[in-house]
Amino acid sequence: MMSEQLIVPTMAEMMAEGKQPEILFWVGSAGSYDDRAKKITKAFVKILNKANVNFAVLGTEESNTGDVAKRAGNEFLFQMQAVMNIEVLNVYEVKRIVTCDPHSFNCIKNEYPGLGGNYDVIHHTQYIKELMSSGRLTVEGNTYKGKRITFHDPCYLGRGNGVYDAPRDVLKKTNATLVEMKRHKGTALCCGAGGAQMFKDAEPGNKEINVLRTEDAIETQPEIIATGCPYCNTMMTDGVKFKEKESEIKVLDIAELIANA
Repeated sequence: MMSEQLIVPTMAEMMAEGKQPEILFWVGSAGSYDDRAKKITKAFVKILNKANVNFAVLGTEESNTGDVAKRAGNEFLFQMQAVMNIEVLNVYEVKRIVTCDPHSFNCIKNEYPGLGGNYDVIHHTQYIKELMSSGRLTVEGNTYKGKRITFHDPCYLGRGNGVYDAPRDVLKKTNATLVEMKRHKGTALCCGAGGAQMFKDAEPGNKEINVLRTEDAIETQPEIIATGCPYCNTMMTDGVKFKEKESEIKVLDIAELIANA
């Protein structure tokens, strides 16, 4: 990661210096291990560095939120993971958490409080919007001016938590042409990865959900499908490949779009 000279302090390093960061960046499993999602992580760090945000990550002390275990029905494993993470977060007196993963966002925001973990949790698109509104981050140039971009609402961000405007407000700052799919916001269709479906075989049917959702996107004739979730990114990318459209349509996370712009 250091090849791009990204500055990524850990909570342990911060604490050793007696400092408390503005935010804790929760990277999440996908953002840590998946090669495609690592690019989203790097793009977001680039944004944080550019805006001079005083942030930290847990590094090796971060463990899976337990979200997938919970969705798959293993409540015991979920609680073990959650309690372990909460203990670490509370030792560091973490107040504010930002994550690029709507599953981590939903889990820490809505399910950790019941186990003693109370934090102000926001999605990276909300945080980017905040940085823009306060003037700490500006989009220069016209990298995406006039480009047709359609945004796919992640389930756990949109319908799960009612966050629809932040990602769209951020995308508008790129001067792109935002085109909406027929099914968007409250009627958006899942990418097919939620509820631990990402990690199991497809069930009988005549079409994969991600292909159906990609068809929704293709109808808007986009040049870019924007996502706000590493799992959605994978599913939409696979859908675009399946439809043999990868030469025409790119799938990019909002963090990547802003980092590029």
